[in-house]
This record gives sequence, structure tokens and C-alpha cells, in this order.
Amino acid sequence: MKIYILADMEGISGIRRMEEVKSEFASDYAHGCQLMMQDINVVVDACFNAGATEVVVADTHGGGGQVRMGDMDQRAVYEIPGKGMMMPSLDETFDGVILFGHHAKAGTVDGFLDHTMSSAAWFEYRLNDVEMGEIGIEAAWAGQFDVPVIMVQGDEATAREAKETLGEVECAVVKWGVGRNKAKCLPLTKAHAVVRETAERAVKNCKTFKPFKPTMPGTIQVTYYRSDMADGYHSKSDIERIDGRTIRKKITSLKDVCSF
Repeated sequence: MKIYILADMEGISGIRRMEEVKSEFASDYAHGCQLMMQDINVVVDACFNAGATEVVVADTHGGGGQVRMGDMDQRAVYEIPGKGMMMPSLDETFDGVILFGHHAKAGTVDGFLDHTMSSAAWFEYRLNDVEMGEIGIEAAWAGQFDVPVIMVQGDEATAREAKETLGEVECAVVKWGVGRNKAKCLPLTKAHAVVRETAERAVKNCKTFKPFKPTMPGTIQVTYYRSDMADGYHSKSDIERIDGRTIRKKITSLKDVCSF
């Protein structure tokens, strides 16, 4: 049984301040990376305990690089996402995807550090005219291989979004947003227990989950915070300018759900 773990940082157990996910705040960020490694190792161990024979981990926060290889469970394999390749080695041979340390989409009330792909630029993303965040985008990308998302971990708002978008999915809630920039968190021992229990249940039952496969061909649409952020797309023949801040593109495959 093969499991893919795509780890972001905002939803990691114990991370409760913005500074802990930003590299320019060196000491806070180092602590955040330490918390991330503890969380990842808990979920990796849980996957193997539940019957996984292969586990691949990628951290997607800021393009990757948070994982400390010397601290990582040596049974797992690590890789970094690339442009157009959210989960580079994911293919039809995998049984499930775990979206770990995730956050709610931009504009979510009490979503800790809520955003969609770019907190600096993207105001809203739509797939086939349905608003969604990174959970939906990544689940759709995995859907091209018929691989389901079996678990999502993060704050309560993230879990709510996951269930609204994907339906049946296991969720590990380890924190609650207090506005956007702060969170109240479970103690690490309790959070890790929640993660372990949820991951083991998800992996053991992974055959019961269904891949997320929005209808293709379809459309993707992004609304930016400002009109100048959309200006650079006016000359691209495959992109339509809907209004000052919004662009739309027709796609024929789920591999292109984030192809702007």
C-alpha cells in the first residue's frame, strides 16, 4: 500500500503565530520546522503501522525545503514539488493522499493564515465556477490518477472545508483560528495522538474513499487582489480577461488545475 503525504505548514500541530511559518523570522521559523518534523514523523509512523509499504513525503510550503532530512523517519522518501507537479512521483499505483498541515481557503472566517496558493496575490480561485482552496486544487490534481485524498489535517476551518469539498474524508483538527493571525492549539501530546489515530484509520480504510474528479473539460478562474496583477495575462491567447482583477482559462485535464 502506497501513501503520499503533501505537507504544508500553517496547519501543523503547535504552530500558532505567523512568524513560525516565515523564514525571515529565523528563530520562530526554526521552531516551526521542528514542530513540522515532529508532526510528519507521527503521521509517517501511523501510515506504516496501518499497513503502508511505501510512504512519500513532500512539503509544499514556500516551494518546499522545510523538512530536515536528518530528523525524518528513515522509512519514508522525500521530494519537493515543482511547477505543474504538485506531487511529482504520484501516479496510479498510490492508494491515498494525505494533505497534512493544511489551511483554509482565502477569505475564511477564523481560518488560521487562510489563503489560496498566494497570500499576496490570489483573492479567489474557481474550478468549473466552484470556489475552492488548495485542498480542492490538490485533490483534483490527485484525481487525474484516480487517487483519493483520505485525510486532511489542520484547524477546524480546514476540516470543515475539506468535508464540504471532498465529502467523506478523515480530518484531524489540531487547532482553532482566532481571527486570521493567531490560533489556539491542542497540546502537542494530544495533537499527535489525534493525528496518529486519524491517519491509521484513514490508511486502514483507504479503499473506501473516492477520488475527487471535477468534470473535464472545464475552466479555472483566478481573481487577484488588484487589477495590475492580472495585467500581464492580456496577451496570452489561452486566457480570457473577465474583468479588471479576474482571468479565466479553459482546461481539458485535471493536471492543469493550477496552470496559470
